[in-house]
Amino acid sequence: MDKYTDIGATTPEALEISRKSRQLISELVGDRSVEDKIRQRCVIATGDPGVADILRFKNDPVNAGLKALGNQAPILVDIMMVKSGVVKKGHNSRIETFIDKGDLLAQERGITRSSAGVLALREELDGAIVVIGNAPSALLTLCGLIQEGQARPELVIGVPVGFVNAAESKELLRTLDVPSISVVGTRGGTPIAVAALNEIINIHARG
Repeated sequence: MDKYTDIGATTPEALEISRKSRQLISELVGDRSVEDKIRQRCVIATGDPGVADILRFKNDPVNAGLKALGNQAPILVDIMMVKSGVVKKGHNSRIETFIDKGDLLAQERGITRSSAGVLALREELDGAIVVIGNAPSALLTLCGLIQEGQARPELVIGVPVGFVNAAESKELLRTLDVPSISVVGTRGGTPIAVAALNEIINIHARG
């Protein structure tokens, strides 16, 4: 394993913790590819080695994410918790949330606020990095737009957590011809979503 540097760790103690964590997890997960780097970070973020086994990478998502960051594409996320977790250095992409962007539309159509936010920001989806960690309805709406040819994100990190449409939305995402990172089943959430994106940002920043 190469000498790992995490741009989110800014003090000697933080760097040492990061490096020790990586050393331990790389022995469990492996360290052969950029996908393994993401598996490692997601395992560290959740404290669950089993997360490595449920991650799925479709259509070269890491390189797609690096391309989007290089283009300073927007990062569109489902909720404020995800936005707060995304590292703000190492890239020049602005970060926007779907939530609060389509509240009137949500009331008019009787749909979730996150789904309405996806529709409200539809013009910004092409070439963007989309990160959904909590709202299956938002991922289903996004997938529908992609299927209809109305949106083409550069990368979708779709890992909504829960028991209503979470597994199904991620299964649908994996059928689409779009670069994606997802997980199998009901697990997911903000920690996995943020960890996956932050590792791509870290790779980007390291050049």
